[in-house]
Amino acid sequence: MRSEPTPETVRPLEPVGGDLRALLGTVSDFVTDVVDGLADAPASDATGVADLLADRSLRQPPPEDGRPLAELLDVLTGAAAKGLNPASPGYLAFIPGSGLVSAAVADLIVGVLNRYTGLAFPAPGLVAMEADLLRWLAELFGLPAQARGILTSGGSLATLSALITARQARLPANFLAGTMYVSEQAHQSAAKALRLAGFPSSALRVVPVDSGGLRMDVDALCAAVHTDRAAGLQPFCVVVTAGTTNTGSIDPLPAIADVAAHEGLWLHVDAAYGGFFQLTERGRQRLRGIERADSLVVDAHKGLFLPFGTGCLLVRDGELLREAHSGPAADYLQDITDSDLPNFAEFGPELTRDFRGLRLWLPLHLHGVAAFRAALDEKLDLAELAYDELVEHPHLRVLHRPELSTIAVRCQLPDRSGSDGDIATAELLRRVNAEQRVFMSSTRIGGRYYARICVLNHRTDRSRVTEAIQAIGHHASALAARSPRET
Repeated sequence: MRSEPTPETVRPLEPVGGDLRALLGTVSDFVTDVVDGLADAPASDATGVADLLADRSLRQPPPEDGRPLAELLDVLTGAAAKGLNPASPGYLAFIPGSGLVSAAVADLIVGVLNRYTGLAFPAPGLVAMEADLLRWLAELFGLPAQARGILTSGGSLATLSALITARQARLPANFLAGTMYVSEQAHQSAAKALRLAGFPSSALRVVPVDSGGLRMDVDALCAAVHTDRAAGLQPFCVVVTAGTTNTGSIDPLPAIADVAAHEGLWLHVDAAYGGFFQLTERGRQRLRGIERADSLVVDAHKGLFLPFGTGCLLVRDGELLREAHSGPAADYLQDITDSDLPNFAEFGPELTRDFRGLRLWLPLHLHGVAAFRAALDEKLDLAELAYDELVEHPHLRVLHRPELSTIAVRCQLPDRSGSDGDIATAELLRRVNAEQRVFMSSTRIGGRYYARICVLNHRTDRSRVTEAIQAIGHHASALAARSPRET
């Protein structure tokens, strides 16, 4: 029969003496080893996953008696070894979130401070820091002084809050006749947010894109709005994408803003991917018109290279955001006095929230804005480099010159059908990824299979992009040399 632990054998929850320094020292060594090993670590590793998941040491329930931290970190290292590694400089898939170490340090500090920031009075200084950060972001995008915002876990939650605000601002209480417009290249989070905001699937209108840059067709948007009005429906919102996931395309912001103003539509800009390129001169030119947004979403875990879980919503009229998310005051908060600082619980769905702003504030103040601007300019340059090299390859088709940092490419085989090109492109992707130096993802555009390169990792440099270009070219040539049956 197992004896119960005694007070003398139970590990204290609060480190005592030198235990805290030892704990932090062990964590520091772990983090240093991880970061120092990233250059040579696989960008992905899908081998041995079944064996990993069958390892009982990985999936044990919590023990009655604690285990040494070093032993637990060994388990964690094994668990993290398989799958995808977005921190790797060779990770060129999806929209990378490379994870600045300084932001991870901020998260540690936030956890130790453990301050509640849903209301201003428990931590006025920290709330002021976060509010000032949001003001800086609003000014970055040219929004007026009355703009307000909220930091979220990501673009999905930010988009949901934006659509709830748009619904309340543009539609009556019975809003089921409302219709929203997105391009066929829009992110799935917009359709999901519309459903979570209470709309039926029939409220969504998918607008075609042009053939040149896969951007929303403005004439088709106008036609759809007019058709819906004639049918007695209530168009209320258009979602403009500033950096599509598939190709990094930017919808024609000024023209769509004109349509929104003329038709009384809420103009929501999904800048989750492309927004922080606003820090660069090229980005400002390509995002011209974003300052006209009624709301916009931007993800710092994309364009500022922060760890996953860092999104932001900005709304032109901050009072509309507050009205859509605030509720009656609780009796147990009756003694709270008013303040000029925002109560963030009134600007989003979350009541419980930590000091989320530090994971942006600390890196921006520690490294300086110029460092982020230079990194984003480098990503634009590297995407241009990849395009210029790949477009010259005789057996590759690159969709179009990148507006941001994403390229879509497929095999172009002589005397083969489109389906053969699909098969060859999938095989090219498999071969490149199997080498584990880079990892790319795929998509379908116009019904055809494309491999994607997205350069948005602060650790990705010219040498790694060149390595990816060479691998793609090598395998494309090898596949083109094979017979149709072999391919």
